[in-house]
Amino acid sequence: MDELVNKLAISLLPGIGPIKARKLVSYVGSIEGVFTEKKSKLEKIPGIGTILAKKIELNEVIEKAEKEAEFIKQYNIKPYFYLDADYPKSLQKYEDSPLILFAKGDIDFNKGKFLSVVGTRKMSHYGDEICKKLIEDLVNMGFSPTIVSGLAYGVDHCAHTAALSNKLKTVAVLGHGLDTIYPSSHKELAKRIIENGALITEFASKTKGEAANFVRRNRIIAALSSATIIVESPLKGGSLITAEYALQYSKDVFTFPAKVNDKNSAGCNFLIKTNRAALIENAEDLIYSLGWELQKNPKQPQIFYDFTEDEQKIIDIIQNQDVINVDNIVYETNLPINTVLSLLFNLEFKNAVKALPGRMYKII
Repeated sequence: MDELVNKLAISLLPGIGPIKARKLVSYVGSIEGVFTEKKSKLEKIPGIGTILAKKIELNEVIEKAEKEAEFIKQYNIKPYFYLDADYPKSLQKYEDSPLILFAKGDIDFNKGKFLSVVGTRKMSHYGDEICKKLIEDLVNMGFSPTIVSGLAYGVDHCAHTAALSNKLKTVAVLGHGLDTIYPSSHKELAKRIIENGALITEFASKTKGEAANFVRRNRIIAALSSATIIVESPLKGGSLITAEYALQYSKDVFTFPAKVNDKNSAGCNFLIKTNRAALIENAEDLIYSLGWELQKNPKQPQIFYDFTEDEQKIIDIIQNQDVINVDNIVYETNLPINTVLSLLFNLEFKNAVKALPGRMYKII
């Protein structure tokens, strides 16, 4: 067998998921060795046993792997095996990550920033607005993240189209093989994504989009990105599952607040209330929380106002740090907090300082 067929075959073994497959390769020492090793040795590997060892020995998946290899080559699909150098490093650290990813398009998973943007299929006008504005504002602030979503109706569709409209790359993670598109009404969008990003899946061709597969694809959406943003979500749904995966992987989760009686976004308020997600109102909140604003050399404010003695004192204090909390300014100036807040308001008006979430300030 050639190397590609070996990689495909191990990913297609029945009853052996990513964790056991990795264990097999580790114990045997090579991918090819999994299919040439004696059954007596395979069954001694922890978690394998007699039944699974027999399935491996029979090599029943080889023919299927050969057909899949033909499909991949015919349609110019790029496979990423977990041992390959170009496999997404953001996935490698998790033992339940896919053994192999299939990608249609052009994407470098190990270059640049990735953000996952997901939410309800029944997106409101409010959700549409904040989704588009978030992505547009990120671009206007000089950032070019790759937007990851799931090609579903609603927020997913909005995230992909907003990315494309702002000339960002976007990745759609599918819950089925690359021989089909679901929903079918998104075929044109899928074509645009292939030209400006990629469609990816862990599922071989002819794999149908069953409910369990979409749950599995949510873990990829969460793991690929440095953060997951939930735009709108009810209390139950794929978005909250994606958020849970992100939390399991120690990823940041952000969401927008909603009205307390809005069932369509009740999941967002739940995530905030239970400290599963941080509240954001705009792109500025997001980039600040992610630490994307790195100011190694803070600039002196270039403005044409005269400062009072107390205002200059505050500017000098903030100038020495990237950001500073109001309480620290009060401590260092030895001024009453009401006075400090009034001075900071004046300095904001003079375009000298900028207020950030958490009562933090920085020099503009």
